[in-house]
Amino acid sequence: MRTDTIAAIATAMTNAGIGIVRVSGSEAFTVIDKLYRPKSGTRRLSQAKSHTVHYGYIYDGDTCVDEVLVILMRGPHSYTAEDTVEIDCHGGSLVTRRILETVIKNGARPAEPGEFTKRAFLNGRIDLTQAESVMDVIQAENEFALESSVSQLKGALKDRIEALRGRILHEIALIESALDDPEHVSLEGYGAQLLQILEEACGEVDQLLKNSEEGALLKEGIHTVIVGKPNAGKSSLLNRLVGRERAIVTEIAGTTRDALEEEINLGGLTLHVVDTAGIRRTEDVVEKIGVDKAREYLTRADLIIYVVDSSRPLDENDEEILWLIQNRRAIILWNKSDLEPVLQMEDFKEKISGEASFRILPVSAKEGSGIAELEEVIREMFFQGEISYNNEVYVTNVRQKAALKEALRSLTMVRESIEAGMPEDFYSIDLMDAYEALGRIIGESVGEDLVNEIFARFCVGK
Repeated sequence: MRTDTIAAIATAMTNAGIGIVRVSGSEAFTVIDKLYRPKSGTRRLSQAKSHTVHYGYIYDGDTCVDEVLVILMRGPHSYTAEDTVEIDCHGGSLVTRRILETVIKNGARPAEPGEFTKRAFLNGRIDLTQAESVMDVIQAENEFALESSVSQLKGALKDRIEALRGRILHEIALIESALDDPEHVSLEGYGAQLLQILEEACGEVDQLLKNSEEGALLKEGIHTVIVGKPNAGKSSLLNRLVGRERAIVTEIAGTTRDALEEEINLGGLTLHVVDTAGIRRTEDVVEKIGVDKAREYLTRADLIIYVVDSSRPLDENDEEILWLIQNRRAIILWNKSDLEPVLQMEDFKEKISGEASFRILPVSAKEGSGIAELEEVIREMFFQGEISYNNEVYVTNVRQKAALKEALRSLTMVRESIEAGMPEDFYSIDLMDAYEALGRIIGESVGEDLVNEIFARFCVGK
């Protein structure tokens, strides 16, 4: 591990109230001594107490760069577990960049992306799940994502994984002891005992995997595609969900030629909504491209919202849409409920009853009625009716999920070995594989390349 002193701007490069330049490493206090001048009091911050704040100025030679507050944190009681200095200056890209240049001129080097958090991990202050949750906190787009990320930052997943690994390691040690000293350690009847332990361990890993599906949707959002034939009210629905005139709405069929994408928050749910061109047979070259795009978006959607114009009879375009959404998560919105219906909902239900079981909701995208019911149906479809911000641990990271699947496979193989009457040393091999797979989640057994890849995705200064 490189232990030289690093520095970076830790705030956004824009005009703001304050900017922060972060310095970490064994020479952090030596560097700050070279460029800090106090308003009053001691000039040598290297002699000051840890976790104190000092008011003064940053100088580049004889030139005063800015008026600042300097925060001192001695390792290991800092973010990186190293000696750390944070310079709070006035916000603005020029002044923060000048201070960073002065810090580098006096002995630090520019930090790499994520290097502060990487040092916190390598110095043992946090595990890999907590390190990854730092970026999740920064990128959180809704309340659930923030709650889940903060929970992992506090060590919720780490604690679960470490407890599980501890139980597995105990069984490995027992088996190895019996194999080395069979006269004093007996494994008689051990298979039945281990099966019970495996049942609990597999159940716990399986629950984490089940939560990961739900957690990923809540964290990343539900990819939602609005479809329907031209003039069914798709664009009006998008405008209603977004809360502004995002799409052009006219009486002319085929107004929407390209896909319009918006991200909305619907009662705590993040929906990545795509409003597509009306699906119909057309000779218009541009509109045809839009219709083809609509069909393509359908294949990748988590949720399809099919808008039916109840003031017009069904035609071949509706027939095609119903065929396209078969066996998919779809909600049918019976739109224009404020107008006199030409098609009765019961007749429509009879028509599709043999094809699939869809939820049908009466709405008026123009007036906004039925939107609250739409939110409730989405909750039922994806989250059993409610989103709970409780103490449940949600794995939302692809890398962590892959390691959990591998651990579950290894634990399942132990169970199969017991049921097949295999020798105990076979149990130990697969138990160790599960132990190591779980270790990769918290960073106990990961290679340097993977660590570098994870932290390369962080922003500079974090």
